[in-house]
Amino acid sequence: MALVPPREEDAMDPDLRDHVQFFKGPLGVIPNSVRTMAHRAPIARAFTDLNVAVMTDYGVGVTPEFKRLIGYVSSYASGCLYCQAHMILASERFNASEERLADVFDFEVSAHFTDAEKAALAFAQAASAVPNAVTPEIGARLRAHWDDGQIVEIMGVVALFGYLNRWNDSMGSALEDLPLSKGEGRLADATGWTVGKHK
Repeated sequence: MALVPPREEDAMDPDLRDHVQFFKGPLGVIPNSVRTMAHRAPIARAFTDLNVAVMTDYGVGVTPEFKRLIGYVSSYASGCLYCQAHMILASERFNASEERLADVFDFEVSAHFTDAEKAALAFAQAASAVPNAVTPEIGARLRAHWDDGQIVEIMGVVALFGYLNRWNDSMGSALEDLPLSKGEGRLADATGWTVGKHK
């Protein structure tokens, strides 16, 4: 059960309600996490703006699809079941192939990720660990494939999900029907995913 109930859309300030419609594109819903943040509209607005900035396609190699896969790996590493379901759904909606969706949790041995992508995903995994597990070797591997701006984009995704993983696990955000169905359909058999506290 959620620690704080999400606000209904019609209970939001109209400007905020319009602002958070952004999430319906990548996810098909306004997440309960954002609807809970809406109890303090400036937090929901700032988070939405950060999400837009981080997930924007800057057209220089870190694609929208790959950003969602980074978000999945980051959430998988931190153990956030809510965000794992959201990111497997978002990766699908951003046209990740069936092979990439099936292999992302085991990316290092997959033929469906490039060496550059594996370096970024390994960095995301290490950066999401507690305590942080980024080593000079992991950093050097990342820098061998990505430039400064691209690394900032990759780290932006990891940091965004650091916030979301803590928010959703601590608040017990309830999963919406669409991401719940994707978690059950794509992740349960492959990784042992369950809805856990996010009912």
